[in-house]
Amino acid sequence: MEMWITLIAYLLLMLWIGWYYKKKNDSVSDYVLGGRTLGAWFTAFAYGTSYFSAVIFVGYAGKFGWNYGLASTWIGLGNAILGSLLPWLILGRRSRIMSKSLEAKTMPEFFEKRYNSFNLKILSALIIFVFLIPYTASVYNGLSRLFEHAFGIPYKYCIIGMALITAFYVILGGYKATALSDFIQGIFMLAGITAVVIAVLNMKGGLFSAVELMSQIPDPSGATGKYSSILGPDPVNLFGVVILTSLGTWGLPQMVGKFYAVKDDQAIKTGTIVSTLFAVIVAGGCYFLGGFGRLFVENVDGLPAGGFDGIIPQMMEQLPTIVFAIVIVLVLSASMSTLSSLVLTSSSVLALDLIKPLWKGINEKKEIFIMRVLVGVFLLISVVLAIITLENPQTIISTLMSISWGALAGSFLAPYMYGLYWKGVTRAAVIACYISGIGITVLHMFLCTFGVKTGTFFGFDLASPINAGAFSMVFGLILVPVVSLLTPGRKKDAEYGAKVFECFKL
Repeated sequence: MEMWITLIAYLLLMLWIGWYYKKKNDSVSDYVLGGRTLGAWFTAFAYGTSYFSAVIFVGYAGKFGWNYGLASTWIGLGNAILGSLLPWLILGRRSRIMSKSLEAKTMPEFFEKRYNSFNLKILSALIIFVFLIPYTASVYNGLSRLFEHAFGIPYKYCIIGMALITAFYVILGGYKATALSDFIQGIFMLAGITAVVIAVLNMKGGLFSAVELMSQIPDPSGATGKYSSILGPDPVNLFGVVILTSLGTWGLPQMVGKFYAVKDDQAIKTGTIVSTLFAVIVAGGCYFLGGFGRLFVENVDGLPAGGFDGIIPQMMEQLPTIVFAIVIVLVLSASMSTLSSLVLTSSSVLALDLIKPLWKGINEKKEIFIMRVLVGVFLLISVVLAIITLENPQTIISTLMSISWGALAGSFLAPYMYGLYWKGVTRAAVIACYISGIGITVLHMFLCTFGVKTGTFFGFDLASPINAGAFSMVFGLILVPVVSLLTPGRKKDAEYGAKVFECFKL
C-alpha cells in the first residue's frame, strides 16, 4: 500500500506541473529553452536528472557492478568529473554565449549557423531523431523491469503508462515544466539513493562486513579479492565504460542544450558545483550499490540468475517495503526526467530543423503545436521499440544505450567542442566526423549481429558496444583537426569562424 500511495502522489504532482505551465509558453524559445532565463540550480538539476536514469540505476549499475565489483564505483566518479564537472567548465559558458549570439535553439541549428551549412543541420537532425530512439527505449526498459517486480504489472503497461504521463506534462508545459519537474525529481534521487545504499549495506551487516563478503567471492580465474579491490578484475574494459558514460555527455544534444537555457555566467559557475556534487552522490551511489550485486543474486555459470537487468530489481525486493517505495520513486524520477529531456529534444529538432525549413511562413504558434504533436509521435515510436526489445531476452539495457551514445557523441562531440574554441574547423571535418560516428556504430552492430569474431585489442573487448562507442568518440577528437588541416580552401571556413567568434569579445 505504501508503494501505491507514494507512486500516485508523485504522478499527480507531475501532472500538476504540466497543467500549471500550459499557458506560460508564449514563444518557441519559451517552449524549447524556457526563454533562456533558468538559474543555476534548475539547470544543474536538469543536467543531472537528464544524465542519470533507470538505464544507470537498473542496467549499468547492475551489469557493471557484477562485472567489476566495487571498482564499478569509478564509473560514477568518472561521470562526476569527466561527465559533469569538465563539460560545465569547458563547454558551459562558451555554449551559452555562442548559442545566444547565433540564436540557435537546438544543436542542429547550432551546427548550421556555426559552420554556415544548411546541410549540416539536416544531417544532424536526422541522426538525433534516429539514435535517440534506442536510448529512449532503454529508459523504458529499465523502469518497466523494476515496476514488474514491485507491482506485478506487465511491463507493456508500465511503458505505456509512463509515456502517457510524460507526454502530458511535456506537451503542455515544455522546458519550464521539465525544469521544475527535474528539480523535484533530483531531490527524490538524492534522498533515494542515499537511503537505498544504507539499507542494502545494513542487510549485510554494514559497510565493512559487506566488503569482506565481496572479498571472498572468486573471479572467473578462481582468485579471490578482485571484486573488492580498487581496480577490480578487468581495469582495461572498466576504463572503456568510464569513457563512454562520461565523455558521451559532451556530444549529446539533450545534455549540451542545457547550457543554451542558463541565464548568465554566474549561474554557470554555481551550476558547475551543484551538478558535480549531484553526480558524485547519484552516479557514485548507483555504481557503488551495484558493486554488491553478487551478494544478493545467484551466480549461474558466471552469469546472474535472471540476467544482468534483473540484478538491481532482485536486490530491491529484499528491502523493507517503505525503502522499496523510495526506490520506485527514485527510478521513476530519474527515468521521467531523462525521458522528458529526450522527447523535447527530438520534437524540437524535428519541428525547427526539418519541418520549419520546408514550411515557409509558419508562425510560432504553429511551431509549438507541431512540436507538441511530435512529442506524441516520438513517444509512440519509442514505446513500440521498447516493447519489441523487451520481448527479446537477448537485448539488454546497456546495449541500447551504448548504441545511442556511441552514434550521437561519436558524431557530435568533436565538431561541437572544437567549434567553440577553434575558428579553423571545416565543414568537411564535421561531415567526416558524422560519417565516422555513425559508420563505427552501424558497422559494429552489423558484425555483432552476424556473429563475426572480433577478439581483443590491448585488452579491450572489441565485441563490446561500449568500447565501440568509446572508440568512436575518441576517434572523432583526432579526425576533426586532421581533416580540418587537410581541407582545401580551409581559409574560407576560418574567416567565417572568426566572424562567429566575435560574440566572445562583447
